[in-house]
Amino acid sequence: MNNSILKGSILVALGASSYGMLTTFVKMAYAEGYTAYEVTFSQMLLGLIGLIILNFLFVKEKQNYIEDTKTKSILKLMAAGTSLGLTSIFYYLAVKYIPVSIGIVLLMQSVWMGVLFEGIMAKKKPGLNKIMAVVVILIGTVLATNILMDSIELDWRGVGWGLLAAVSYTVTIYTSNTLALHLHSFRRSLWMMLGGTIIIAIISAPFLLEQFNLEIFKKWGLLLALFGTILPPILFTSGMPKINVGLGAIISSVELPVAVLLAYFLLDEVVNIYQWMGILIILGSVILMNMPKLFKSKK
Repeated sequence: MNNSILKGSILVALGASSYGMLTTFVKMAYAEGYTAYEVTFSQMLLGLIGLIILNFLFVKEKQNYIEDTKTKSILKLMAAGTSLGLTSIFYYLAVKYIPVSIGIVLLMQSVWMGVLFEGIMAKKKPGLNKIMAVVVILIGTVLATNILMDSIELDWRGVGWGLLAAVSYTVTIYTSNTLALHLHSFRRSLWMMLGGTIIIAIISAPFLLEQFNLEIFKKWGLLLALFGTILPPILFTSGMPKINVGLGAIISSVELPVAVLLAYFLLDEVVNIYQWMGILIILGSVILMNMPKLFKSKK
């Protein structure tokens, strides 16, 4: 059992790390003149193609597939997938104006937003540990975004897009864990990705008609689709069943330091001691929030 938990932990950590790499690649694409719309559209379209291939190769429940993919279920998953697409475009627009290290911290606000959203939807007051974790996250955010330093000027366009990305990501997480759970995870991901691709195509169309370099597909689109759309579902669906929910949530938070470290080494972004303290505080709050789940026996 220990080997199984270790293997599951490694797979989940690799999946979260894949997500953490994305924004550094996006910044590098921006440096070469590509736009947020080119980057997002290419990632979503190639990701959709990748998921179609994965479903063809690995999802063999043809009878269940015919039975379960009724129009209503498909439309629900596609509607939920629009939040997936919006998360990408909002987040990529955010890091156009602010450093990756601050963008990922803003995206992590989805942790406390998720607590609020869950409380509203379930009509249930969150426990003391979750309330404490939310307070700690907000304190950590103040430090991690460095807004107390007079020498730091944040572009509020980036902050606004970043917070919108967090809201959209919160909806994505909630719907991913509640809709059509009887379907294979690859099948669910496929329909959600289709919805996300459609909404991104609609939003990006006016900008892509003005400027669209097809080179984005083979240079950055494929890389972003691989690390943002194709690998994470495989790694998470393989690793999560081997560990409990609390441990999974804690390990998934490795996305935050991976994103910051990659930006530090590849983009030469400056991250001061206060920001590192804030990041550690946010990670600590994720652990605090999931402590009760961590010690629950896996069934």
